[in-house]
Amino acid sequence: MDFPCVQWQDHVAQKWIGLDPQLKETLTSQLEIDDLFKCTLTLTTQDDLDFVESISPGYSVEKDAELAAKCRERGNSSFKTRDYPAAALHYSQGICLAPHGSDQVPLCYANRSAALHHLQHYQESVDDMDHAVKNSYPSHLLHKLEGRRTSCLKHLSVALRAEGGCRHPASKNPKGPDAAGGASVGLLTFGICPQAAVGFSSEKGRHLVAAEGVAAGDVLLHDRPYGFVLIPGMEDVKGKGGGRRHAETGVLFGTEHRRCHGCLSETLSPVPCEGCSYSRYCSIPCQRDAWEEHHRWECPLGADLRMMGVMPQLALRIALKAGLKNIKVARVSTRDEHKGSQPSSPNGESSGSDPGHPDGSDPCTSYHGDSYPSVFHLQHHLNLHSPEVRFLCAVTIATLFLKLSKAGPSPASRDLSRLLRADSQSPEREGCTADWSANAWLLGSAALRHVLQLRCNAQAILTLEDTGAANSPVQSSSEIRIATAMFPTLSLLNHSCCPNTSLQFSTGTSLSADCTESGTEYGSTARGVTVTVRASKAIPPGQEILHCYGPHSSRMATRERQRLLQEQYYFLCHCEACTQQEEEEDEEDEAAAKGFQSRPQWSGFGGGLVCGKCKGSLKQSSEEGAKGFVCLQSSCGCRVSAPEVSRRLQEIKAHLEQAVHLMETERPGEALRLLMKAQSQPGLIFAETHPVQGELADAIARAYATMGDWNNAASHLERSAVAIGAQYGEDSIELGRQLFKLAQLHFNGGARGPALSVIAKVKQLFCLHGGPLCDEIQELQAMEDCLL
Repeated sequence: MDFPCVQWQDHVAQKWIGLDPQLKETLTSQLEIDDLFKCTLTLTTQDDLDFVESISPGYSVEKDAELAAKCRERGNSSFKTRDYPAAALHYSQGICLAPHGSDQVPLCYANRSAALHHLQHYQESVDDMDHAVKNSYPSHLLHKLEGRRTSCLKHLSVALRAEGGCRHPASKNPKGPDAAGGASVGLLTFGICPQAAVGFSSEKGRHLVAAEGVAAGDVLLHDRPYGFVLIPGMEDVKGKGGGRRHAETGVLFGTEHRRCHGCLSETLSPVPCEGCSYSRYCSIPCQRDAWEEHHRWECPLGADLRMMGVMPQLALRIALKAGLKNIKVARVSTRDEHKGSQPSSPNGESSGSDPGHPDGSDPCTSYHGDSYPSVFHLQHHLNLHSPEVRFLCAVTIATLFLKLSKAGPSPASRDLSRLLRADSQSPEREGCTADWSANAWLLGSAALRHVLQLRCNAQAILTLEDTGAANSPVQSSSEIRIATAMFPTLSLLNHSCCPNTSLQFSTGTSLSADCTESGTEYGSTARGVTVTVRASKAIPPGQEILHCYGPHSSRMATRERQRLLQEQYYFLCHCEACTQQEEEEDEEDEAAAKGFQSRPQWSGFGGGLVCGKCKGSLKQSSEEGAKGFVCLQSSCGCRVSAPEVSRRLQEIKAHLEQAVHLMETERPGEALRLLMKAQSQPGLIFAETHPVQGELADAIARAYATMGDWNNAASHLERSAVAIGAQYGEDSIELGRQLFKLAQLHFNGGARGPALSVIAKVKQLFCLHGGPLCDEIQELQAMEDCLL
């Protein structure tokens, strides 16, 4: 949920409708965010706070021993069926829900240690047993833990000897107080690599250009978010480890249950927040860092923040992380807030900034690295948002600001100096309270600024999740959005519908740097979330470096892309793809006046259709009263109506969904018969390059693979790869993922020659988009080593 719940939106809409027309005009005409926030703050009343109180129980984050007990019971049910990952997640939810001192705390920890032991997570199992004992685990049950502890320590000792280690395993976490969960990493330098440089023009604002020739696959920048918020739910994800609904209990495990709220790494044994039942972390260091940075203030507002949505929470989090002193420093450089009212640049300038700087430099052309000024000076487009959206954002932030001021953390944990400082050095506390009282509104104004910026500058953090059945012999994955973030350096990149870059996100501590130098001074050991931007094609010196904001030329027609970009980013795209396709569409309009379209429309249902009678191409007809498709073979003249094409596509999609369900319930034979029937129906035939043909072939390949028929599976997956390559391009990551599955099929089927041939191609594609150290290349190398 990016924006507030429907009830709150309706409440604010009614509040807007009830305003005096003159007051509406005053709010609408505000050109400065400070004025808008102050004005809205005076309009935010106790009634608004009471309304929040009436809704927030539905988003409760309070501890509850009874709910914790129910989670433990669900975990026991999963444990009995040997679904140990589900059991661990149920027990983890119980740990997060259990109040301090509750008897559910040690019981859930002890039970989770059993599930982790079965999953061979021995150190985590030992840690959970320690927590159980520390929290007064019943003495008459301690014998259960001792046997399990002995087994865990034995396995850990064997593993250490195998690795040549000399340290004897202890009952405490061996990772040390500052280690995060996951693999160890080297030094990662954040910022822009030497091949790229920051440019500026009045048309494009700040942007990134190639300072020298860039080869395909070269790293252009590493960046980390100034702030991010995990997206809860993800109910559409299926498959092992995903957000699936447990068959017996009907409980869905969303991203909030499976990922650390501090670094987004996956974990089956999260560390709970002591104050709320929602936030959880992969380790004590992650928990501590999040508490120091923002959670100490967010924790008491947990239910309110959840009902207000991801964007307002992220905006407030960025302001809390910055602190009042950093906000004041950034504000000094802002002389003219009217800059924010100018239209966006034609190419999607999302990183334009306000002029003026105390040292004489211009923030419009200055690069501040991943520091707060880079975020503060992003464009907010105040006057381009509709009056209703501006008012919703302002009232939402004002309400959260009042809640924060009234119900913040307890005095013992509320360190006002933390919000006032500009760096990690603790300032003198004298005068802190007075300064907070006089300037606290600046925090709210900054949060409003950020929520407006996020409309054009929010970046989805994407990851691949396994969507196949637990026993699937071939990897099946889907890219999903797990968080929304604000990346200071990534925001320099303007949009193109056919970008020359690819993005790779890393969570936890899994990233190793392959860019060893940078023009910035920012360097630290990587822990948390990072993004790496690589050139997806060769970029000559002076050419702009671009990435796609969402609407891509391979997925969407030009007019639809431009409509979406205009609505969300306030610019009309004139990238290479849009310019070229506009010219082609103009030619089509001329051809349409004569009765035919001149090329396939991939975004519609007419692209790549062939005649069921003569196998000739079908083209869309624009003849008055004859909307549909006509065979271009004059000797045939077959016509197919648009409703018939639509009906046929809907049938195939229904068959695909049904076949997936059959395969997930271990009935691949039935799924295969259904898919073959859908593919062979007479009348309308899809070309080999049609996306739906690719989906059908992929599903058929999956059915064959589930049955162990590797040769037929590979044959159909090759057909699917043809469609993927036609739609996304021969050098696309989408084709790489499809060919990766094909390599697995050839490998499993013992087809040495075909496997080696495909592996070579796939390694090139994954090296291009993910770098030479990505997990897929390591797996491909292992397959290649076995075959050679």
